[in-house]
Amino acid sequence: MSSEQVIDVFKQKYESLAGHVHFAESGPQVISAIKDIIDNVPVNRIACAGLQEDLQTSIEQKLGPSIEFIKAPFNRSDLPHLIDTAEIGISYADFAIAEAGALVEFSTNDEVRLVSTLPRTHICIVQSDQILMTLEEAAPRLRQAFTENEQGCVATFISGPSRTGDIEMILTLGVHGPEVSHVIVLEEAS
Repeated sequence: MSSEQVIDVFKQKYESLAGHVHFAESGPQVISAIKDIIDNVPVNRIACAGLQEDLQTSIEQKLGPSIEFIKAPFNRSDLPHLIDTAEIGISYADFAIAEAGALVEFSTNDEVRLVSTLPRTHICIVQSDQILMTLEEAAPRLRQAFTENEQGCVATFISGPSRTGDIEMILTLGVHGPEVSHVIVLEEAS
């Protein structure tokens, strides 16, 4: 299967799970996509984790001084409350699994995991060449991450917004995590 087909499977699956998929060919297009998403959400604070420093700086410059950025290094005594005050969380996925419509983030501390789970809107960036077709293809990466980080490594699978079903089988989005979930597929080489 070609990489374009794998990306298409990921997009279809992620959107079937109530997520939103955007495409960008460069860092500046990622920033424009983030700005477009943010323009539709009332926001005072954005929590960021796992972003490259130049991308983080560019996002802050583009969005301006009216938005407070919560970013590393975090004051651990303020977690998770500090990140919970952000309306939007922005993180970077280690890879994605097309057949599951899932982003995968590894973390060895709470910051990355909290940024992708506490704010009401989550935006995640993933490189197009890091979208794998199957969980079987992902298994070596998962094994490697846990081998290299024997203490405290967490793999978070993100498949759209949080979902909760009650006893009457009524599905509700956003009860135990983000109500809205966006992924930006960055198509340039890493």
